[in-house]
Amino acid sequence: MNQKMTGLFVGIICAAFIAAGCAKKEVVKAEEPVAPPAKAVEAPAKPAAPEAPAAKEETVQETVKEAVPAANLQTVYFDFDSYVLSAEARDTLKKNAEWMLANTGEKVQVQGNCDERGSAEYNLALGEKRAKAAVKYLETLGVPTSRLSFISYGKEKPVDPGHDEAAWTKNRRDDFALIK
Repeated sequence: MNQKMTGLFVGIICAAFIAAGCAKKEVVKAEEPVAPPAKAVEAPAKPAAPEAPAAKEETVQETVKEAVPAANLQTVYFDFDSYVLSAEARDTLKKNAEWMLANTGEKVQVQGNCDERGSAEYNLALGEKRAKAAVKYLETLGVPTSRLSFISYGKEKPVDPGHDEAAWTKNRRDDFALIK
């Protein structure tokens, strides 16, 4: 009897761990509803940059000849190990969306970046999630999907090469570039 109770107890504990591990993170905090996401347009990296592969997705691909930094678009920053858009990030994206809607001839590439902590593979995936979160939010603000693409650079393009929290905070970001 004691052996049956132990087996039952172990089974219940295993089931609880499995159920708890299946939760998914929100991309946008619950305080602001977001329309269902449209398909994102991705742009592969230039062939000369093997350290910056484009993310694979069931989306339309376009060839990027050159992506140049967009002086009129502001950088979006993220918390450690997160791709959730904070209220400050959403405000920044609203300003960027206003510029994009006023400049209808411009195509924009969202470039996801991470700090140096974590493996290259992990940071590429996190950078992709950050870029996709921004693209989805811009789409909800009315920016056409056909004018947006994304890429993840992971930890390969730090803006601050330091190895402290101040540097890491600057490197957890989405940059915006104009596609030429």
